Amino acid sequence: MKNSRHQAVLELIERYPIDRQEDLLTHLRSAGYDVTQATVSRDIRALGLVKTATPTGYRYLAPSTPAGKSAHTQDRFETIFRESVVKVDYAGHTVLVRCYSGMANAACEVFDSQTWQDVVGTLSGDDTFFILMRSEAAAAAICKELAAYART
Repeated sequence: MKNSRHQAVLELIERYPIDRQEDLLTHLRSAGYDVTQATVSRDIRALGLVKTATPTGYRYLAPSTPAGKSAHTQDRFETIFRESVVKVDYAGHTVLVRCYSGMANAACEVFDSQTWQDVVGTLSGDDTFFILMRSEAAAAAICKELAAYART
């Protein structure tokens, strides 16, 4: 059932400009899947979907775009980060990345797809994600680097 549902999710996000979990939930239910918001959230994470800006607005995309490009290229990181992030700051070992509402998961996902030194881990919410660094100096350094990609 899960594989069938995952295939349906991929088909739905390709067919419709779905930008919210609630919309995906509605489409899945219309297609005959008995799902909850928690199931949809797990499916999005399992499939590696990212929310990204398009010429017509935001939408979920699969890790591989129709043009065959990987979702985890440096250009994609820069685009999603620039379109999502409004502020980067740090305190101690923790870096705060403030995003537009609903964009933190996408920004965090592309951040996680890159190789960074001294990153212990990340935690994402709706409009904010946190990066735990090994030291305050590392937090200051990555904050400065990420601020160059943000719209601040």
